[in-house]
Amino acid sequence: MTESELMLPANVRQITVGEKNIYIVGTAHVSSESVKDVRDTASTVMPDTICVELCEARYKNITQPGTWKKMGIFRIIKEGKVLLLLAQIIMTSFYRRLGRRIGVRPGAEMIKGIEMARKNGAELVLADRDIEITLKRVWRYLNFWDKIQILAQLIISLFAVGRIDKQAIEDMKNQDQLEAMMESVGELLPEIKKRLLDERDVYLAQKIRNAPGTTIVAVVGAAHVSGILQHIYRDMPTEPLMEIPPKSIVIPILKWAIPIIIITLLIVGFLKGGTEHSIESIKIWILVNGIFSAIGAMVALAHPITILAAFAAAPFTNLNPMIAAGLVAGLVQAWVKRPTVADLEYLPEAVTTVRGFWTNPASKILLVVVLANLGSSLGTFVAGSWLISRLF
Repeated sequence: MTESELMLPANVRQITVGEKNIYIVGTAHVSSESVKDVRDTASTVMPDTICVELCEARYKNITQPGTWKKMGIFRIIKEGKVLLLLAQIIMTSFYRRLGRRIGVRPGAEMIKGIEMARKNGAELVLADRDIEITLKRVWRYLNFWDKIQILAQLIISLFAVGRIDKQAIEDMKNQDQLEAMMESVGELLPEIKKRLLDERDVYLAQKIRNAPGTTIVAVVGAAHVSGILQHIYRDMPTEPLMEIPPKSIVIPILKWAIPIIIITLLIVGFLKGGTEHSIESIKIWILVNGIFSAIGAMVALAHPITILAAFAAAPFTNLNPMIAAGLVAGLVQAWVKRPTVADLEYLPEAVTTVRGFWTNPASKILLVVVLANLGSSLGTFVAGSWLISRLF
């Protein structure tokens, strides 16, 4: 039976790979039409397998809302996963607000795919790469300025969704528009497009290609369709796409170089200007670092005890590469205002507004860590420059 005889939705591509008939449903992640496309396609072709663009972590998050309650906030801070989690929360916030605006639950088309697999007795395949691996590969391949741009865009996304209506969402599924948009992204930030889109195209294509059964429905974001069609006809290894690149050697060098430079400046200052000069330099170092880190904690609306902890910790943590002011501030904030189960349950809803993001105890801890660290870093730059200027 041909595609037209099956009366498949317009956003479905039917292909044959070996003995397998594969139906790729290109969706938008907040689209009621996409949900209908998934339902109609699965009902029409009655597949052996349904592949969805989810990894294990995202599958649990979308099917088990209570997963947030199991979040070990102290462990996240100690393992240095705050920025990773914060990025995921901000993206969740963006999609939830967008979905609320047009009346569709984010990921509803993936949920429909899961439901149709259960209803029809089809095997469910989680076809996407683990989100933590994806984000780490994106982050570690970026240079410093690209990282600044990404952080800025994440922060901007907290404050506005923009004028996006249902028609705009449906237009996003148009392949010509998507290809033009991806080309623009690739020109501006090629590493992000490569890790976030191109690599996952290969991974998704191989998972779909190797899915069990002879009739397969694949539910994927429309931006991945052209890439999947490009890679699905040949067998390609996915192991290299799962490797996490080593951390840049520059950061560890800087972590040790900065305290060495500061201590050297203090020693030179003592030899050149005597005790009085050294005492003044130490005061500058303590006050500037402490004030900037405390301001970061204040911007996060931290508890007064946390602000004092950030102030007290920054001058010393900036001379110790093994610990950061944000780590101390975050642990203190978690201690003085430990999130309750109710706070964690409400977290997905809280992050849909700026006020909720800053007032929910769980998300506030993450903000305290990031902003106290940012303030501490700025304080080190300002204080270091000041000390150099006093010598020369």
